Amino acid sequence: MSRAKYAAVGGAVGAAVGGLWSRNAASTGGALGGLAGATLAELKSGADDADDADDADDAVAEADAAA
Repeated sequence: MSRAKYAAVGGAVGAAVGGLWSRNAASTGGALGGLAGATLAELKSGADDADDADDADDAVAEADAAA
């Protein structure tokens, strides 16, 4: 899922939960939820990038060992 989708889902959930209390809480919950969703997406994509880098390192090590 893309970063924008995580932010949108987080914002919607935050607004819904905040809306149980008041309109002001819905607005704040939406903003915090969007921030949390974007942060989660960034963390997940960073983890994926690290996995890709590890895979590339492993491929280089295997190629060196085979040579």
